[in-house]
Amino acid sequence: MNNQSLTNCDDRTHRSGVVLLVTLVLLVVLATLGYTLSSKVSAQRRRSQYIMDYQAARYGCDSAVKYALTRLQDISPSLIGRPNVPDFSDLFHLSEPEYQELLDELAAIRADERGADANFTQGGLGDIANITDDALLSAFHAMTNVGGANDLNDVNDTNDVRPWGRAGDSNDPNLLVIPGPYGPAWPYVTEPIKLEIGSAKVTIEIEDENAKYPIGWMLTDDDGIKREVLAGFENFCEWMDVNEVQIYAIEDQLEQLSKEKPFRLKFREITKRERVTRPTTARRGVRRPKTASRRYVTTKVSPGQQVAEQAADFSRVLHSSLIDTETLARPTIVSETREEAPLKYIGIWGSAKVNVNTAPRHVLEAAFTFGGDAVDIAQEIILRRRQKPFKDIADLKNVLFSYSDSIRECEQYITTRSTFFTIRVTAVSGAAEASAVIAITKDEKKTNRIAMISG
Repeated sequence: MNNQSLTNCDDRTHRSGVVLLVTLVLLVVLATLGYTLSSKVSAQRRRSQYIMDYQAARYGCDSAVKYALTRLQDISPSLIGRPNVPDFSDLFHLSEPEYQELLDELAAIRADERGADANFTQGGLGDIANITDDALLSAFHAMTNVGGANDLNDVNDTNDVRPWGRAGDSNDPNLLVIPGPYGPAWPYVTEPIKLEIGSAKVTIEIEDENAKYPIGWMLTDDDGIKREVLAGFENFCEWMDVNEVQIYAIEDQLEQLSKEKPFRLKFREITKRERVTRPTTARRGVRRPKTASRRYVTTKVSPGQQVAEQAADFSRVLHSSLIDTETLARPTIVSETREEAPLKYIGIWGSAKVNVNTAPRHVLEAAFTFGGDAVDIAQEIILRRRQKPFKDIADLKNVLFSYSDSIRECEQYITTRSTFFTIRVTAVSGAAEASAVIAITKDEKKTNRIAMISG
């Protein structure tokens, strides 16, 4: 083979190598472009899907808010007697073992309620249409919770299907809760309402704000009660395991805020005189331009209206960055079944009174710090309201006659009927979630919306 043939062979090999290299580069570039394009398309699809999910969740949330406000007109919160069940007052500071012991105690009480058990077994499943859902639950718990809140080894335990077709573990601790003042767990007024609106799964919760500690007390400019306010707040925080450094930091923030916008505790009916402008028309047959007349209108403003107006102002302030609520929102007890944090027990919507029938122990003690004997009064209220809720403050004084003077000092800070509520709405569709919290006042059939926060 001559030199020319060798040269031609080398050229062909070189060209083949170049072609192969170029081909590999093109393949890598095309693969990269394809992966990038598919990633962008996938990301765009996820964004588009999230937007659609959020729109569905937002629509579900807004629709549920309208439904809740309409439904609330028909809801008349009524207190129940709880003579034979553990009280909800001290759940906020119980450790998980202590809480489980309380559930076991409740399970044992349910097991002793043989009346519901007898009605259930004697009536048979044929009469199930005439038995209420609560009676069925009570009877079934009585039969299956003999050994405790979640006795999986009991021979009578049924962990698959309930007799009336509801699947699930009948001894699941999540199904057994300590009843609150209205029946559902504190601070709910009714059982959470679950709906499906389109593709959104919606939950509506109504909470009693008068059962919580009014943080507005800390913003008062009344020097005559500041010592009692600070003592009550510090006692409340100590119950919730908030340390001294955190307490003092929150107190400083609230003190600075009170200088800018003090919180009023006493209201009386006032008369407002406002100047309004109204258009006037020319008399018939007289040609002259239309003018506007200015006149003063006098209106009476009731204490309830003033409370609502103040609550609307402070709901914005108390939800702003002026107060470090993150410290108060930090849980002190976390378990599989519950989560306890100071903020759960604090009213930050401008409420000013505590309902003695629905408030837990540490809130009661903070409220009665204004009159003294707070610990003893709180204990007596907790013991007696389980038998029968107090009708009014006069009834409270009569029942706790030996503490009537202390109660009289606290009258403007306590009540026996809640009128301040929050409605929490959560809607979930796919990966998107929309929420809203509405503060309202409800007196008899009249409902006023104070403020609303959407998220």
